[in-house]
Amino acid sequence: MGPTERRARLARARLYFVTDSTTTHSVLREALEGGADMLQLRDLDANDDELLAAAAEFRALCDEHGALLWVNDRPDLALRAGADGVHLGQDDLPVPIARELVGEDLLIGLSTHSPAQLEAGIAAGADQLSVGPVWQTPTKPGRPATGLGYVRHAASMRPPVPWFAIGGVTSQNVDEVVAAGAERVVVVRAIADASDPRAAAAKLRAALGRSTVGAAQ
Repeated sequence: MGPTERRARLARARLYFVTDSTTTHSVLREALEGGADMLQLRDLDANDDELLAAAAEFRALCDEHGALLWVNDRPDLALRAGADGVHLGQDDLPVPIARELVGEDLLIGLSTHSPAQLEAGIAAGADQLSVGPVWQTPTKPGRPATGLGYVRHAASMRPPVPWFAIGGVTSQNVDEVVAAGAERVVVVRAIADASDPRAAAAKLRAALGRSTVGAAQ
């Protein structure tokens, strides 16, 4: 897949599922069947061999469902895994350095937690941005919640690249996030811990589908 198609798929994406290497094949498949447009492999405990083995499974499922595959933190592993992008945190490599490593073909995502970080991410050339955490979440211990106010700020800025609200988003509160102006969300536990991952993904996707997504909003 070339960079043009990757960016076109990113522009259409609404539901981003982040999970680790222990997630079962069936959960991944059901998430994609339910409407997840992107998967991110994020596992701070796995070694490189384990990450690459998991990435191969993620890659095959993403290809089957027309979804994008992201690898967390590691530009080198993203390249080795044949991922579509690498997602960086504020404490990871700066976006320009990551761009030198992965070239123009791979997408670069960036987590942001404040308006200043959002503006800096846009200026640095990130292809997509996450905004949050909206609510405090155990997947990011010690990271204070930004609240819906940050989502509203991002919506009012209308960033030139796709942005996703992240942090504690569930099928029970996704309508609040949409009402604040988000058209895209990142979820972890809302799908991974669901008794029916396909139904959970479908419910989230349906809530997001009530708004009209713009190519760059």
